[in-house]
Amino acid sequence: MSHAYVYRTANAADMPAAHALSVHLKWPHREEDWAMVQRTSEGFVAEHDGQLVGVAFACHQGAYSSIGLVIVSDQHQGKGIGRKLMNLCLEAAAPRTPILNATESGAPLYASMGFVDFARIQQHQGVAQMPAPMPATEHAQCRALSPAEYPLVIELANAGSGLDRSAVLNDLLPSAEHVVGIEVQGQLQGCALLRRFGRGHLIGPVVAHDQQQARQMITHLLQLIPGAFVRFDIPIACGLADWLESLGLPCVDKAPRMVLGAPPQSSGDIAQFALVTQAIG
Repeated sequence: MSHAYVYRTANAADMPAAHALSVHLKWPHREEDWAMVQRTSEGFVAEHDGQLVGVAFACHQGAYSSIGLVIVSDQHQGKGIGRKLMNLCLEAAAPRTPILNATESGAPLYASMGFVDFARIQQHQGVAQMPAPMPATEHAQCRALSPAEYPLVIELANAGSGLDRSAVLNDLLPSAEHVVGIEVQGQLQGCALLRRFGRGHLIGPVVAHDQQQARQMITHLLQLIPGAFVRFDIPIACGLADWLESLGLPCVDKAPRMVLGAPPQSSGDIAQFALVTQAIG
């Protein structure tokens, strides 16, 4: 006899089974990438006969909550599991404003729940052809940042995204392979992280005052990993797509950014040029 679905809070012990669901969808996430989301987010799973068949996470980031890694196994599609998991995430998110980066297949469900598009993101990946080094000018120097400067990194990432990145970056920064910043006349104006993710590396988040600063930090980081596979998730509006294509990093996926309410806004004259991950925004 088939039993009903059981919904409960996700825990660390669920991550191998959640990872297996994503492998089935050919998502590149490693088990460590799932573990990071589980540590920094509130998650929910659906079980059937003791087996994990669905999962979703809400990553609370200040006034917003990013919903991501929503998966229902093929055999259990069409039974309302995705909607139920989404509703659990929305309840957990309240009173924050929910945002998400949809997959094309997930977008209709989110639209039916009232989410509307507010932007689009693109995934670029591959093995980069090395960009020519960008000389430091008297105005903008790219350099490695020390752990003592991580509070400034979080401040910049918050301003660029309109989200509170404290929990996410306090988890990611200690394990990042490289953390760099752009300094202008002694003032830190941008930052970027290079870390392990999926099939190789990921560069993100990247926040800066302009494209030139973003490219300078990305160039610096790419030169540290010649021949390595690297991924970027960028807002289309940031203007880096053509440059990444020119480096041999084609766009392999596009996704709508959706919100149930007013979308987050960057503050001051800083912007986000690459996301933390598609799930976290």
